[in-house]
Amino acid sequence: MTYAYLLIAICCEVVATSALKETHGFTRLTPSIVTVIGYALAFYFLSLPLRTIPVGVVYAVWSGAGIVLIAAIGFFVFRQKLDLGALVGLALIVSGVLVVNLFSNTLNH
Repeated sequence: MTYAYLLIAICCEVVATSALKETHGFTRLTPSIVTVIGYALAFYFLSLPLRTIPVGVVYAVWSGAGIVLIAAIGFFVFRQKLDLGALVGLALIVSGVLVVNLFSNTLNH
């Protein structure tokens, strides 16, 4: 369940951040409510994997996945452009998260 909680935290954060763009400075009620609830749920579910996984690893996975997913939503939903530098940077983030998860012994302690 540890990684399920982390996945839920990532999804909640992505929904909240996506809604944050639509709040227009918290002047629109519905996206503002979605943002606040989404971040509250994200932090709650983010706290659960911290019982068994080191904070640095949890945060790396959460933030890395969130960055990549938000960039994808920005591209597909909000029609925001991603140049070569952005794509290379996103690929490096994904690579870093994979290295931590596949090759680090930190998760085994």
